[in-house]
Amino acid sequence: MRLIAFIWLSLIPLFSLKAQEFQCNVSVSSSRIEGTYKQVFQSMRNDISEFINNRKWTDNQFATDEKIVCTLFIQVTDQIGADEFKGTIQVQLNRPIFNSSYQSPVLNIKDNDFDVRYVEFQPLEFSETSNTNALTNLLAYYAYILLGFDYDTYAPMGGTPFFQKARDIVNKSQNAREKGWRAYEGNYNRFWLIDNLSNKAYSSFRDLLYRYHRLGLDVMAEKPDMGRAEIADALKNMQRVYRSRPDTYINRIFFDAKSDEIVNVFSKGSTDERSRVMSVVTECDPANSGKYEKIMDQKVF
Repeated sequence: MRLIAFIWLSLIPLFSLKAQEFQCNVSVSSSRIEGTYKQVFQSMRNDISEFINNRKWTDNQFATDEKIVCTLFIQVTDQIGADEFKGTIQVQLNRPIFNSSYQSPVLNIKDNDFDVRYVEFQPLEFSETSNTNALTNLLAYYAYILLGFDYDTYAPMGGTPFFQKARDIVNKSQNAREKGWRAYEGNYNRFWLIDNLSNKAYSSFRDLLYRYHRLGLDVMAEKPDMGRAEIADALKNMQRVYRSRPDTYINRIFFDAKSDEIVNVFSKGSTDERSRVMSVVTECDPANSGKYEKIMDQKVF
C-alpha cells in the first residue's frame, strides 16, 4: 500500500531503488492547427510522456501500483513558425483511496499560458540551475506541483520539498519571455499557485489536504461516519483561507477538483452535518451553490 511505502521510505531515506514516480497520460490536440504535417504533435506527445514518466523526480521508491496517476492535456491553438506553439495545458491528479477502487480527484488546473518551443527529434532537457527551456521548465514545474499535492495528502506538509523546487523554477523564470511566471500577469497563474502554497498564512489549506484524504476518505470504507465527520471539520480550513482572502488560487483549484465529490460524500450525512457543510461550501464556492443544493436532497442519491 502507498501509505506503508511512504512511512517505510521516510524511515529509511538512504535506501532508494530509483523507480519512476508518474503514471501520466499525455494528450496533445492540434485540431485547431491547419496544415498537413501532424506528426510533430505526435512526437511532442511522445517526448513529453517520456520526460514525465521516465525521469526520476524524487529519491523515493514507488511500486507500480503506487505511481502517481495524472493527466496532461495540451490543446495547441497556434503554431508560430516551425517550432513555437501556443495553447493551453490542463493538469489533473487523482489519488487512490484505501480499501476501495475509487480514485479521488485532487487537482484540476487549466493553464492558458502554454507558450513553448519544440523541435522534433531534439531531446527534452531540463536543468534546475539554468531553466532555459520553456517547455521543460513548464513540465518540471507541474511535475513538482503534482508531487507536492500528492505527498501532502499522505503526510502533514509532506509536499514541502517539491513545492520548494516549483518555487525555484518560478524564481528563475522571472525574466522569461513567456507569460505565466509573474505576479502582475494575472491572479491565477503559476506564480500565484506556488505563492499560495508557500504562504504560511494559508498553511491550513495544506493541512486540509492531509485531513481530507488520509484521515477522511481513506477511512470511509471501514468507518464512513468518522471519515465524513473529519472531512466536514477539515473543510473549515478552506473557510478560514477564504475569509482571509476570497480570491486565492488554491480556493479555486480545490473546489474545481472537489465540488462533485463533496456532494457525493455528504449526501449520506446527517441533516445537521449536511447543513454545516452547506454553509461552508456555499460561502467558499458560490459559483457551484446550485450543485451543492443536492447535498440536502437525499432523494437524488
